[in-house]
Amino acid sequence: MMEMITTVNSAVSGFVWGPIMLALLVGTGVFLTCRTGWVQVRRFGYIMKNTVGSLFRKSDKDHGSNLSPFQAVTTALAGTVGTGNIAGVTGAIFIGGPGAVFWMWVSAFFGMCTKYAEIALALEYRVTDENGTHKGGPMYYIERGLGKGWKPLAVLFALLGGVASFGIGNIAQSSEIAGAMNGMFGMDTRVAGILLAVIVAVVVIGGVKRIGQVASYLVPFMAIFYILAGVVVIVMRIGDVPGVLANIVTSAFSMEAVGGGVFGYAFMVAMKQGFARGVFSNEAGLGSAPIAHAASSTDEPIEQAMWGVFEVFIDTIVICTITSLTVLLSGLELGESALAAYTSNGAAAVKAFNTILPGELGGLIIQVSLLFFALSTILGWSYYGERCWGYLTGENKVIKIVYKAAFVLMCVVGSTGSGKLMWSIADTLNGMMAIPNLVGLLALSGVVARLSRDYFNRTIKK
Repeated sequence: MMEMITTVNSAVSGFVWGPIMLALLVGTGVFLTCRTGWVQVRRFGYIMKNTVGSLFRKSDKDHGSNLSPFQAVTTALAGTVGTGNIAGVTGAIFIGGPGAVFWMWVSAFFGMCTKYAEIALALEYRVTDENGTHKGGPMYYIERGLGKGWKPLAVLFALLGGVASFGIGNIAQSSEIAGAMNGMFGMDTRVAGILLAVIVAVVVIGGVKRIGQVASYLVPFMAIFYILAGVVVIVMRIGDVPGVLANIVTSAFSMEAVGGGVFGYAFMVAMKQGFARGVFSNEAGLGSAPIAHAASSTDEPIEQAMWGVFEVFIDTIVICTITSLTVLLSGLELGESALAAYTSNGAAAVKAFNTILPGELGGLIIQVSLLFFALSTILGWSYYGERCWGYLTGENKVIKIVYKAAFVLMCVVGSTGSGKLMWSIADTLNGMMAIPNLVGLLALSGVVARLSRDYFNRTIKK
């Protein structure tokens, strides 16, 4: 049975992460960047001032049943900053070589504009229920923005998102959490899964408001913890950083084979791994994060959309780069055979940190980070899945309860599953989700351009 699942998944993955998918992902980001006038470059200072800078301004606004703009972005970051930032990036470097990091940066650069567009559309076409709660996401902007004739595409996205919430947002993450708990405390993976299920149930039952409240504390803590630890590691080998950066760029276009020729031309593998890891880590183009942002109390689409640029920047340009530099500075042998020597991608990351830091301190940092990163992803994705199934079933209350129960149960299933296969399935679902969303983004790119132009004309020139 497992062999059949692996075979089918490999076949599907070969299509969704093939040349067509990569062209659609990068091409959409390039196209949106041009249509918005390179907003992530020209307005970067303004965006940072009105996202990170706004956190220092006091606000007494009542957000009602919705999330504050900060809670919305931390909920989105909860689903975005996950094990992909550590284990996923490590695996990409081992398989694709240092060049994978360069293509991950390229993916993030254009992904900033892709996520910016997603969020703008999510707020522009969201709906508000009788309780005043905002609901939105790709399924809404595809149907409401393009018309009823496009509803099958919206339904496809919601169906893929609903299923993906169990894989991308739960099983793959639960597997890493169980591994971290086993490594730190020797806890049986099944026991770890049950404990995780209890924690997730307590938060998920409280709905989006509780998820947002937990995320607003959890996300800043875990991000700062990992960034500070990573900076310390990099500083300890600061003299080697210029050489590593040069290797990243040159390897991105290298025609030499990786791992003794097993993977063919390095630049092809590096590009595929870099784009795949970039999308998996920051979720730009995937369509998941806009679901959380749509719950924001903000009335202005572009104000919330600017958080999308910040989100991709902190996730990939900062956090993933820290992981990448640490792995490359450690001097570990790369290649699939070298990666196979470790029990998981996370274990390879532990080895990289331990090579630089004294004792087992590096391993502790990675395990703690994986624990919190994965937990936050599970919480964020629980809401994404709830919204997708809600859209498909007309907000049926019974289905909502069944979904939450099944989602909690998957924490136990994931904790005892095959980590490698879970990552592979998660990658496949990732790519499948992106297809209907990117088609919708391209079709509605004119709306994004208009919203951007109108907003910046009103705010920059006044």
